[in-house]
Amino acid sequence: MWEFVNFYFLPGVVLGCIYALGALGISLTFGILRFANFAHGEIMMLGAYFTLSLTALTGLPPLAAALPAMALTVAVTLALDRAAFRPFRGAPAIISVIASFGLMLMIRSAVQFFWGVQPRPLLRGIQRPESFLDGAILLPPKHIVIIGSALVLMVLVHLLLSRTRIGKAMRAVSDSPGLARLTGIDVEAVIRATWAVAAVTAVAAGVLLALDTHVESMMGFKMLLPMFAAAILGGIGRPFGAVAGGLVIGIAEEVSSFPFGGTEALLNPAYKSGIAFAIMVAMLIWRPSGLFKGRVF
Repeated sequence: MWEFVNFYFLPGVVLGCIYALGALGISLTFGILRFANFAHGEIMMLGAYFTLSLTALTGLPPLAAALPAMALTVAVTLALDRAAFRPFRGAPAIISVIASFGLMLMIRSAVQFFWGVQPRPLLRGIQRPESFLDGAILLPPKHIVIIGSALVLMVLVHLLLSRTRIGKAMRAVSDSPGLARLTGIDVEAVIRATWAVAAVTAVAAGVLLALDTHVESMMGFKMLLPMFAAAILGGIGRPFGAVAGGLVIGIAEEVSSFPFGGTEALLNPAYKSGIAFAIMVAMLIWRPSGLFKGRVF
């Protein structure tokens, strides 16, 4: 049992926390702007590279360097919104989707030009696992940091959406942009806040993924499908459904390679990425609105 917990379930929780943070931004963006942002993974990757550079330049630990990296990424995201998305407000959603796809390619090419294509570690050195329950549970310090940081950010997003004025305005615009505008809500300010929150959670997901693995120019593209699958599973436009969806996808991917009742893995680890796609397709067929009844694509 403890082998299952240590080597399959807990890594699934770690991966699920990263997916959940990424899916949060996708769900918020779709809920308020009404289009699927395919550049979200590249925003996540860009934030990880900003953190890598700030760590090298300042000597700050990765989590500390992630804070100014978030500010830089928010500024870039707002500039991209003004240049590439704002002109298409009110136009058919497919135009914004295509614009986001173009931005995805442009951001990735810019990162490859300035930073190169070689993977780089954000965290150096070998970490000894921490033991819990008299050594039954083993967790590397980086996994403790990932789970703890993700939980803190999820709570902060919850407080933002439920307790602050801008959070309530975001929820109102998500429900009905026209009615929100009639009641005096500054929809453009809400859109800017949405991009900022989405960028912050994306950078957090990128940095936590880099802590667990490394920084590379394709990391955002590789994460895009699982993050969309998590958002669809939880319900598009439902931020906390995205969190639940991320955890389900992450745990399912890792647990799928456990040898239940035998010596061979239930599913070859090379096919783990297909789990997210299979869950997404099944959900779109069975319940397109997701577990928490979000919007339908």
